[in-house]
Amino acid sequence: MTPASKPAAPRPVAMLTHSYYEEDPRVRREAEAIAATGRPVDVFALRRPDDPPKEVIDAVTVRRLGVQRHQGAGLGTYLREYLAFLVRAGVAVTDAHRKRRYGLVQVHTLPDFLVFAALPLRLAGVPVVLDLHEAMPEFFRSRFHGRAGRLGYALLRLQERAATRFASAVLTVNDALGDRLVELGLARSKLTIILNAPSLARFDPVRQPARPFMSDGTLRLVYAGALSPIYELDVVLDAMVRMARERPELPVSLDLYGRDFAEVPLAERARELGIADRVTLHGRIPIEAVPAAIARADVGLAPTRRSAFTDFSLSTKAFEYAAMGRTVVASRLPMVGRIFGNDVVTYTPGDAADLAAALLRLVDEPQIREARVARALARARDLGWERESARYLAVIERLAVGPSPAPPSS
Repeated sequence: MTPASKPAAPRPVAMLTHSYYEEDPRVRREAEAIAATGRPVDVFALRRPDDPPKEVIDAVTVRRLGVQRHQGAGLGTYLREYLAFLVRAGVAVTDAHRKRRYGLVQVHTLPDFLVFAALPLRLAGVPVVLDLHEAMPEFFRSRFHGRAGRLGYALLRLQERAATRFASAVLTVNDALGDRLVELGLARSKLTIILNAPSLARFDPVRQPARPFMSDGTLRLVYAGALSPIYELDVVLDAMVRMARERPELPVSLDLYGRDFAEVPLAERARELGIADRVTLHGRIPIEAVPAAIARADVGLAPTRRSAFTDFSLSTKAFEYAAMGRTVVASRLPMVGRIFGNDVVTYTPGDAADLAAALLRLVDEPQIREARVARALARARDLGWERESARYLAVIERLAVGPSPAPPSS
C-alpha cells in the first residue's frame, strides 16, 4: 500500500466524566473499547492531589482537571463541585479540540447538565453522546431526602430533559432507566441500552486460584464497591451478629474493599457489635485487583437500600461476583429480579434477619447453592462486556465524524 492510499487516521473521541477515571469501571471499559479499535481517546476527569495532570492508561489519555469529589457533602457543595467541573471541562475540551479535532464527545453522568460543556463542539458539528449512568432527579431526592423540595425536583427533571434533547444520542445502563427516559419524552430511536456488564477477560475465574465453598471452614463474605449509605452494609453487620447467635460454631468473616468516605461508621459499628475481629476494611483497590479479592471469598454481597432511586439501578457488583463463579446475595430490587430472576439469592432490603437466614441457607443447601452459581455464571457470560462492547462501538462509529478505523486484517 502506497502512502497516498493509506487510510486517514480516525479522529479522536473526547470523554467527560465527573469521576476519578481509575475508579469508574464503565468509563474505563468504554474508553478502552474505543482505543482498542485504533481510535484515540482523551478522557477529561477529576484529579486527586497526588494525581498527575496527564497520564496514558491502557492506551487511553487521561487529562485530569483540578476538581475533587466531596462525597457525603451538603447539597450546596455538590452543586458547586458540579459547576466547577462543568466550566473546567468545557474550557479544556474546547481548547483541546483546536488541536485534536475530535470526531465525537461522550459525556458520562452525573450530573446530566455536564453535557453542556460540549456546547462549543456541538455548535461546530461534533456529535455528542450522553451516557446516563443514573437517574439524577431520583438520586438527589434519595441522597438529600427531599431537601430540594418540589421546585428542586422539577428543575432536576427539566435539566434532564434538556440534556437528553441536546445530545445526538443517549446511552443508559438498563431497560428500567431506558423506559423511564422514553416516558419523559425521549425518542426510543435515540436511545441505546448498554448494560453495566463486566469484562469477562478481566473477571475470569480460571485466572484465579480455585476456592471450594468454605474450603477453610470459614464462610467468607466480600463486598467490593463504594462504602456509602446507598449500600446497607450496616444491615450486613447486623446479619452477622444474628448468624453468630444462631450458629456460634460457624465462623463468618467479611472483607470490604472500597473507598471509605466516612459517611457510614462501619469500623465503629463493628466494634460496638463485637465483631470487629471478623470485619476487615481494606480500602480502595484498583479494578485489576478486584477479581482476586472476589475469588478469595465464598459469597459476594450486593446489599442496596431500596428507594425510588435504586428501583432503577442494578449493582455492577452482582455481575462481577456471578462472572467469578461466586454465590451472589443481593437486595430484592426490581432490576435484580428482572436480570437474574432466581439465579441469585435475594433478601428483603433493610431486613437483617432475612439476610442472615439467606446466608445460612447457602451453608445448609449446597446443591441449590451450586445450581444457582452455575446459572448466574451463565447469565453473566451471556451479558458480558464482550457482547455489550460491540453494540456500544456500533453507536460510536455510526455517529463519529471523520475517518473511521480501517477494519482489522483477516
